[in-house]
Parts: sequence; C-alpha cells; structure tokens
Amino acid sequence: MIELLKELCLLDGVSGNEDAVRNYIAARAKPYADDIRVDAIGNLIVFKKGAVSAPNALMIAAHTDEVGVMVTHITDQGYLKFDFVGGVDRRVVIGKPVTVGEKKVPGVIGLKAVHMTTKAERAKSPKVDELYIDIGAKDKESAEKMARVGDYGAFVSDAVGFGNGLLKAKAIDDRLGCAVMLKLLEEDLPMDVTFAFTAQEEVGTRGAFGAAFSVHPETALVLETTTAADIPSVDRAKRVCYVGKGPVILQIDSSTIYDRALFEELRALAEGNGLPWQTKELIAGGNDAKAIQRTREGVRVCAVSAAVRYLHAPSSVASVRDCENILRLARLFIQSRTEAVKGGN
Repeated sequence: MIELLKELCLLDGVSGNEDAVRNYIAARAKPYADDIRVDAIGNLIVFKKGAVSAPNALMIAAHTDEVGVMVTHITDQGYLKFDFVGGVDRRVVIGKPVTVGEKKVPGVIGLKAVHMTTKAERAKSPKVDELYIDIGAKDKESAEKMARVGDYGAFVSDAVGFGNGLLKAKAIDDRLGCAVMLKLLEEDLPMDVTFAFTAQEEVGTRGAFGAAFSVHPETALVLETTTAADIPSVDRAKRVCYVGKGPVILQIDSSTIYDRALFEELRALAEGNGLPWQTKELIAGGNDAKAIQRTREGVRVCAVSAAVRYLHAPSSVASVRDCENILRLARLFIQSRTEAVKGGN
C-alpha cells in the first residue's frame, strides 16, 4: 500500500482541481467497481457489492484534494501574486518550489530578503500580499505566456521513506485515506460498501455533503490524517497525538462529536486484534465527518486518522506502520458492520 500512497502523493490535486487524482483513482478502481460515477462537485463515488447485500448501510470516505495556491495577479515585472487554497502555514512556504498551471511551470515562492527586513518584520509571519511566485519571467508579457490568473499552483515534494519507518511527502492529507480505500476495493468484501473519494475538503468539507446526500448512508467511516504535535516546541499537554503510536480513533474534534457506539466498536476491534491505537489528547481540527453527519436526517459517523506532522505544509511526515494499521482496522470495521447488518443493528 505504501508504494500506492507514494504515487498518489506525487499527483497534484489542489482543492477544486482534483482531476488528476480523481482520474488516477477512477482508473485503479474501475476493474473492481460495480458502479462508478462523478458528481457535479467532483466527488468520485464507487460502489462495490459484497457477500451481504446492504446498498446504503456503509459509506467510507476520504478526500482527494490538497492545499495549494491560486494565481490572482501578474505584476509588470513578471511575478505571480497569489492566494492560498486551504489553510496553508505562511511561515513555511518561503523558498519552496511550486508548479503552476496545466503546463506545470516551475516556480519558487519568494519574499523580500531577510537582510532587507526590519526587526519587527522578522518577528511575525509574512502576509500573503508580501509573497509572490518567481517563474523566471523577465516581464509581464513573458509571464503571461507561461501562466494565467486563476491557475492553480501545487507544492513540489518527493515521496520517500526515511528514519525509523517514516514517510515524507506532500498531500499525505488525505491521499492516505484514498490509498486505503483503493486497497479495500481490490478485496472481496463481506458486504456492500460505497467508497466516496471527496472533493474540496480543504476549503470547507464541501464535497462530502453532496456525496453523503446522494449515497444516503446509515453509517460512515471517514479515513483521514490529523495533526501530530509530538515535537520539541510543543508542551506535552498539547501534543494532540503521536506519530508511530497507532491509528487515531476520534471521539470529538472542533467540528464533530462522533457516534459513541461506533467509537467503542473501533476501539474494541483494535484492542481485540492487537493493533495499537490512540485518540486525540486535545480537541482540534475537523474533517468530512462534519458534513456527512449533518446530511439529510443525519448519519452515524466515525473516523480513523493517521497522526501526521507538518500538515498543510509542502511536506508532511507519517509512520508507515500507522498507515498499514489503518488499512487493517478499516478491514476489521467492514467485517464488524457486516455482522451488525446480519443482526439487524
């Protein structure tokens, strides 16, 4: 699965421009799908029959999009002004490479050199209007031949293993969930499952609402990543969760109170099968569960996330074993839901 995850992370799919990711996933999923469709907002909905017929019992969701930038103006000097798409940390983007537009024009995010800044300027994060993308153009006319206002920009990062079983890549949030769902699609499933590869999560969980509305599931499992703050500069009480300590089974975050019975079900499955697990030690963040839970008359939701360092940055870090254990736990959850359906629960 990790090689698949690497391939997915190398694709560009900034929110609202997920085409390359969606097309890749659709091609991988098609041989295993009983029904596959793309809705108006860009969600890829894949239905696969299982041994037990239960068309609307379970939906598993993960988002395809990633954070990035969009060109808003081209200066007379040929620099690209931009705004962020999604919640990007401005502190870490200076000097980072990007590719712009369908031509994948190489560029680098620039800012006034540190030698030219005041002490006050160095003490705060730069404002977005102080940043620009340098694509090597000599003037506006030459820049306009390479890029246009409205073009998306994606961060450039490799996808490599390093250290003690860690993976570094962009867009681990949430290509991990997509990779897990693709691996599940390749398997013989004990019950019917609808897999929702959602769009535009990073700009407000927009795709998930429509996906859940059309699928109308009784229960939904969201596969995600979440902030790991297990780093030296963060107080022990605020570290949220830890890379390498197992899947994060969510009870509550800033957007959702998760179904208590489903939380306990996931916890029992992890403990009963020797899988390490953890939960958030600090209430923060949110994901597609927020939108899914509030669709129609309401949906029972649960979520399993990987603890990831440096979310919404040009590169993130996750544990390979955590990723693999999320696949195992999701597989166990499908089996458990199958037994519940058989029992009428």
